[in-house]
Amino acid sequence: MENQPLFTDDTIVFGLLMLTLGFVFYTSSSQNSFWKKFYKYIPALLMAYMLPGALTTFGIIAPEWTSINPSGEIVEHKSQAYYIASRFMLPAALVLMTLSIDLKAIYNLGSKALIMFLTGTVGVIIGGPIAILLISMVSPETVGGAGPDAVWRGLATLAGSWIGGGANQAAMLEIYKFNTDNYAGMVIVDIVVANIWMAILLLGIGKSEKIDKWLKADTSAIEALKEKVSSYAAKISRNPTLSDLMIILGIAFTVVGIAHFGANNISAFLKSNFDAVRDTSSAMSSFGSQFFWMITIATMLGILLSFTKLRKYEGAGASKIGSVFIYILVASIGMKMDLTKIVENPGLIFVGLVWMAIHVGLLFLVAKIIKAPYFFLAVGSKANIGGAASAPVVAAAFHPSLATVGVLLAVFGYVVGTYGAMLCAELMKIAAGG
Repeated sequence: MENQPLFTDDTIVFGLLMLTLGFVFYTSSSQNSFWKKFYKYIPALLMAYMLPGALTTFGIIAPEWTSINPSGEIVEHKSQAYYIASRFMLPAALVLMTLSIDLKAIYNLGSKALIMFLTGTVGVIIGGPIAILLISMVSPETVGGAGPDAVWRGLATLAGSWIGGGANQAAMLEIYKFNTDNYAGMVIVDIVVANIWMAILLLGIGKSEKIDKWLKADTSAIEALKEKVSSYAAKISRNPTLSDLMIILGIAFTVVGIAHFGANNISAFLKSNFDAVRDTSSAMSSFGSQFFWMITIATMLGILLSFTKLRKYEGAGASKIGSVFIYILVASIGMKMDLTKIVENPGLIFVGLVWMAIHVGLLFLVAKIIKAPYFFLAVGSKANIGGAASAPVVAAAFHPSLATVGVLLAVFGYVVGTYGAMLCAELMKIAAGG
């Protein structure tokens, strides 16, 4: 069955994504009274995320689709917009946003960032089995099944994705042997529920001061870091020349190239020399992920460059160019959100929503107890749920200098992802009576 969008050419898709971003920035900087009131309540970042989702929902563009060729075969297609944004622009953004970072100041943020990240992990681990228990009381068939069709096996892949990332999700699919014919339903739950929470998180950023006041949080360390980076940028700020811009892009994409080269070789070396990494059913398989190493290398090189004279290019707008790349990534992530998918399997979507509510509830409870700022709550959650593609986006929405915090936590998520997901899966198995 065909579900082809109006536009399938990625050059056109990219043009439409840039059109939405241009519209968001034009209206958010407008002095028009309507737009000033509108963006007082709705953050520009949320609009940059939702508008591409609307284009997908109305069938104008799509992240993936099927068509029927002349011989009657169904052909699957996939837009490369997200791939390009996540593999090229994300590492480039990480380099440019860490170029002026103060590592000591990040260390001074304290332990609350790590505590909130681990709280998010625990929320996912216990949220799955609790959601199964709750839903089984109302609709046991939704969380039932036996053998490879057992729903808990499919939800185990969701746990892998929500604690770590794609590599961890693939590992869980291999470990628990879920029926791949039903796997698409789990992917839909992942995309829909995670994107709903992402939208809520971004909405909360606009009200972060009120949330921090309610949490009685001490934001002094975060404000000190933002102030330090901002004052440094102001001190070295200058009108960028063409040379400055080309050097900034040269730095960014040279590191991207090195990161890809290193990631390809490290991944290949580990897979060829270590059985545990090569085996997709192993908890160590995430170390074979090229994406994991690409993000790690780009971040580490960005931090190393912050100790060199290259950090002066922050004054010529390095982090602003990084923010451009982040917004393009946001638009490509938003493109994945098709609201019509919610009605395809409402039972499983509801399981995902209950699961996410437990994760979120635990985060707010712990944040209230330890008086952690909303920033740590939001980034700690997305370092789990969204990984390295989303955590720096949310962190940078507070301030570009904070993007590194999101990346470092997300990389940690890849390391613990499979182990945490396996524990969650075993608890879900018990909850499902399997």
